[in-house]
Amino acid sequence: MSNIKRVFLIVLDSCGIGDAPDARDFGDEGANTVKSISESKQFNIKNLLSMGFSHIDGLSYLGDGALKCKVARLCEKSKGKDTTIGHWEIAGVVSEKPLPTFPEGFPESILKELSEKTGRGVICNKAYSGTEVIKDYGEEHLKTGDLIAYTSADSVFQLAAHESIVPPGKLYEYCRIAREILVGDFGIGRVIARPFEGEYPFKRTPNRHDFSLEPPKETILDALSDKGFDVIGVGKINDIFAGKGITEYVYTKNNADGMNKAAEYQSRDFNGLCFVNLVDFDMSFGHRRDVDGYANALTEFDEWLGGFVDNMREGDALIITADHGCDPSFKGTDHTRECVPLVMYGESLEPENLGTIEGYDYISEVIKEFLIKE
Repeated sequence: MSNIKRVFLIVLDSCGIGDAPDARDFGDEGANTVKSISESKQFNIKNLLSMGFSHIDGLSYLGDGALKCKVARLCEKSKGKDTTIGHWEIAGVVSEKPLPTFPEGFPESILKELSEKTGRGVICNKAYSGTEVIKDYGEEHLKTGDLIAYTSADSVFQLAAHESIVPPGKLYEYCRIAREILVGDFGIGRVIARPFEGEYPFKRTPNRHDFSLEPPKETILDALSDKGFDVIGVGKINDIFAGKGITEYVYTKNNADGMNKAAEYQSRDFNGLCFVNLVDFDMSFGHRRDVDGYANALTEFDEWLGGFVDNMREGDALIITADHGCDPSFKGTDHTRECVPLVMYGESLEPENLGTIEGYDYISEVIKEFLIKE
């Protein structure tokens, strides 16, 4: 492994593979994202299977396949099942406490302070589906200019606004104000800007932007950048880590854009880590309970993966994993507490089934071994 110079870490956002040991504690016993979508006619992951995906504990139902990679099932240590905590653990930070949630809405004192600092009213303040909230409050927002604030079962505070009323740049400014307010006991994981456009029932635009808490400890990203390595964030990675440890980043509009950006970085010379998040699995299909859409998205990733693997250079390593589950056939519309897959491929990596490993932070240790080599 001493010759590895570039690591591509790709997170298939929400691509869980079945019950975590403590799934019952989260009300998620029986959730299994990959199994649910595997029953769709849109499901075809021939490249992943040829690499060894079905050898991962619990995935034998996918059939036989060669073992060309190191594979494992990872179980989360952190007390949460959200994007922020999942990515932080991948990067080496285990969260002993879950980030706070506000399923009944945020205190009026928070909304009052936000309204005073933005000069705009605030409406809704409930747990809501992002597509439904703009249907139900979009017209009121157009009439009044008030910001639509809502949350979910996750540790998030979301602000939605029509781009004709509040341009994305101004909405980002309001979200930064909210981020400064939401600290301490109200320190939710992410403030999210949710612009939308058009006429009723309205449509969300690709201009989403996340504003996260800073990780409470140093991550593998800090360790790499401190030693002069490139740390490239693709998609919402820069937002998830509040920019800490990132040396370069690019945002993406969807999975296809994220895969294109990853391929562009693959063609460039750099020395370090390219950390990619593909968000559509979770945002567009998991939360919306679209089994066929989710299956098709994984099929599209698999088709792209074949070309990406073919173009890997000597000294490259590829790591594929996930940050939580979001089973589109399970109850509700929230994340599900699941184990996640780990697939690691590179010319210098011996194929091996590592079984079940406790802790997504195993990935940070592997990256440290690959690149820092201490």
